[in-house]
Amino acid sequence: MIFSSILFMFIYLPVTLAVYYFVPLKARNAVLLAVSLIFYGWGEPVYVFLMLASITLNYIAGLLVEKYRSETKKVRLILGLTVALNLAGLFFFKYYDFFAANLSKIPGLTVPKLGLELPIGISFYTFQAMSYPIDVWRRDGNVQKNYVTFGAFVTLFPQLIAGPIIRYKDVDDQLKSRRHSWGKFSSGASRFTVGLCKKVLLANGIGRLWDSVAATDLGELSVMSAILGVLAFSFQIYFDFSGYSDMAIGLGKMLGFEFLENFNYPYIAKSITDFWRRWHISLSVWFRDYVYIPLGGNRCSPFKHYRNIFIVWALTGFWHGASWNYLLWGIYFAVLLMIEKAFLLKPLQKAPSWVGRVYTLFLVAISWCIFAIEDTPRLLGYLGLMFGLRGAPFADMAFLHDLRTYGALLVVLCLASTPLLKNLYNRIPPRIRVWTTPGLIVVGLIVCTAYLVDSTYNPFLYFRF
Repeated sequence: MIFSSILFMFIYLPVTLAVYYFVPLKARNAVLLAVSLIFYGWGEPVYVFLMLASITLNYIAGLLVEKYRSETKKVRLILGLTVALNLAGLFFFKYYDFFAANLSKIPGLTVPKLGLELPIGISFYTFQAMSYPIDVWRRDGNVQKNYVTFGAFVTLFPQLIAGPIIRYKDVDDQLKSRRHSWGKFSSGASRFTVGLCKKVLLANGIGRLWDSVAATDLGELSVMSAILGVLAFSFQIYFDFSGYSDMAIGLGKMLGFEFLENFNYPYIAKSITDFWRRWHISLSVWFRDYVYIPLGGNRCSPFKHYRNIFIVWALTGFWHGASWNYLLWGIYFAVLLMIEKAFLLKPLQKAPSWVGRVYTLFLVAISWCIFAIEDTPRLLGYLGLMFGLRGAPFADMAFLHDLRTYGALLVVLCLASTPLLKNLYNRIPPRIRVWTTPGLIVVGLIVCTAYLVDSTYNPFLYFRF
């Protein structure tokens, strides 16, 4: 993983950009498709064929939807089959073994597990490709008759394996024509470097603390060590995923694309509703547009409205992984969102801002326990430990050691989770930023490279989703 990261930054990416800008404008989508397939096939060559099958399925579906647009029943059949086939592929590779294992617990029933490797990013590119025929049907996007161009949309390597999820209608016009400029390229390089620093310096740095706590027997942890551990995971998953999203958005700019934002400082949210408007925005928007609204959204009876919320968030949780804890995580947020919509949201909006922020951070921290710990007995034990229900000491020497070791980094993480540092930097006069920004980019790349060379720890949490 470390070697691949360095190889990507200093060989694959520069060569890709050089070829991309060297060829004529009309050939750039073909270059994108080729380099994206090579990028994906680098780690999993066999699954390139699965991706090509997804591209072909949805490409043909878009053409058929446009051809039979006036025949509503036929179009609905085409869309239904297309969605079913997309989800069947996702189910087979991601969820088959989960259901096989659980069905085998029924006395007298044995369902063999296949033990297939999960194709990296299959949840992301399946949702992305599936948006195309639906957007064509809704007239939110134009039918794409060029197979190469459509393939470039599905496989865009900047965000191919971990998002953000790009809907077809978001980039329809950009696939045909997009603006390239030195200013846009420079902005993209800056954004990419910020994301890389988030991932390598912040997420990886604090991730070691969570890994240490997660590997420790519950009987050896103090209350504060458990709290510090979940705080570490909260920061790790945020800077890991938002860092990758920044890198994807930055690379997109360097290629002339404008991708929608995926994070907006979620840890300053004042409610759970506000949190989900700031966290993994592209996933929330996808489920809103393609599941929640078609079910009726909030334009229905209160019962159906809450039913729709429950369905969407149960699916959102299960989308993250084939494990009961992810489903529980989704249902947990469904319940919280229903409570807020029923009576709690208005009081939170009227209360001082710190009240909403403390409330949100507390509930989100609990959610990360559910998300991170797949073993149910350990999850219950860890939550009990956090709330002082297991008779563990409040603090111990291990906690004090971790606090001394990671204290400065935790302060940096807290500040970087807010707009404070960005706002301070933006107050620097533009004439000075013109000179400081390139220097900071170079320094950031050098420091991240040195860290990668020196470290063997470089997990990408969202690759498995």
